Amino acid sequence: MTLTGKMLIGQQAVTGSREAIRAVDPSTNQALDPVYPGGTLVQVEQACALAWAAFDRFRETSLEARARFLEAIAEQIEALGDTLIDRAVAESGLPRARIQGERGRTCGQLRTFARTVRAGEWLDVRVDNAQPQRQPLPRADLRQRQVPLGPVAVFGASNFPLAFSVAGGDTASALAAGCPVVVKAHGAHPGTSELVGQAVARAVQLCDLPEGVFSLLYGSGREVGIALVCDERIKAVGFTGSRSGGIALCQAAQARSEPIPVYAEMSSINPVFLFPAALGARGEALAQGFVASLNQGAGQFCTNPGLVIARQGPDLDRFIANAAQHIWQSPAQTMLTPGIYSAYRNGIETLAANPNAETAAAGKPSDGPNQCQTHLFVSTARDFLGDPSLQAEVFGASSLVVTCEDEAEIREVAEHLEGQLTATLHLDDADLDQARALLPVLERKAGRLLVNGWPTGVEVCDAMVHGGPFPATTDPRSTSVGTAAIQRFLRPVCYQDFPDSLLPTALQHGNPLHLRRLLDGQREA
Repeated sequence: MTLTGKMLIGQQAVTGSREAIRAVDPSTNQALDPVYPGGTLVQVEQACALAWAAFDRFRETSLEARARFLEAIAEQIEALGDTLIDRAVAESGLPRARIQGERGRTCGQLRTFARTVRAGEWLDVRVDNAQPQRQPLPRADLRQRQVPLGPVAVFGASNFPLAFSVAGGDTASALAAGCPVVVKAHGAHPGTSELVGQAVARAVQLCDLPEGVFSLLYGSGREVGIALVCDERIKAVGFTGSRSGGIALCQAAQARSEPIPVYAEMSSINPVFLFPAALGARGEALAQGFVASLNQGAGQFCTNPGLVIARQGPDLDRFIANAAQHIWQSPAQTMLTPGIYSAYRNGIETLAANPNAETAAAGKPSDGPNQCQTHLFVSTARDFLGDPSLQAEVFGASSLVVTCEDEAEIREVAEHLEGQLTATLHLDDADLDQARALLPVLERKAGRLLVNGWPTGVEVCDAMVHGGPFPATTDPRSTSVGTAAIQRFLRPVCYQDFPDSLLPTALQHGNPLHLRRLLDGQREA
């Protein structure tokens, strides 16, 4: 398939006229063809107008038709074959196996949302039948369902060119909810975005849906993104990226005459707590597992273990020494973009120059471009508590060990943390009381708590939470991974005393969709 360098506004391939984006192979720093001229404000307007025109029809598609659409997207992505894999590898510097796995995850989550849509439980149907004889006042017939918010703006992420991008989790969950989607492609992988965008557009056409169900825009800088968020027809935003970028979108959304929700995943250092019995019994294995997690994807995971917290002593000293041994043997890895590498290098240099952080180990250097050299630093709890800069995320393979004098200091450090996507506890049976005492703090700080695992790797399933208090996300009540992500793009509507013929199908008296409803306060079997 030939790349065109064009945007997709509905079913139309359109050439922009603003400053162009051009992908770079980060392993060689070579520019890749074609160039992608940025969209104009007029083209943002066109995409949003099409999305709004498509909304009312798309939101009332049958559950089966919408599920089939999601499956068709997955099929069209798979049909791209090696063309997609080759381009994504070239634009990201990620290993081929990683991109193949990410394609599987992308298609898998589309099919998972198709299953969710068919089941219909996301409609959360609640029925309170009329009680005309009730005293002192009768009760009306009341029926509630969830309806989609409206067109959604989705921003592609840099670190997952497939699974968090054009047809990633935000797009899949918004489409599953019945919301048309306008995607702003990430500038790091425009070719990958075009290929996937073409696959989505083909699925729209094959399923005979309104063309405005999906559009794909390009734009350097923030002009296109801010215009998209500010368009009155956009009713919600999905974003994965930097804290500064997420905050800028939130501010724009809140400044509208009709503020809208922005679901932004931004910054997290994902603390790992090593409890004494576990550290004493299996410190070497913990060090090996920690470094493997730290190095995964050159540390460019939002769940990368960027902070380790433990009680000082010989066992922690051995853990640090073992981790250092593994890090010294770690080869350098290509980072996603020259910009990300530059930010990583600046973060490492800042930590190395900080008197409150001691360099414990660095990985093997490399002469190639954009190479991440794994780093480990050590600080005391007192210094960490007194230096807010030590909580700053370094996006890449870098972590900080905080040594604490006692349990009270561990708790103080935990209380001091910003909001996180994850918090991990490594413990044995003898550590259970200490862990139990810390859990209330961690529940306030993170969206996912792990025991005896590593936070990298986020399963797409019903129970997953990929979210957390600010600055991990802008809305801790939601998740961007897992089937509960659909709830971000829904709102409840109650129908009072409607004739059955006027009710939405999901609320009709005969329950034609065979949904599991909350009926007069009792959940149906």
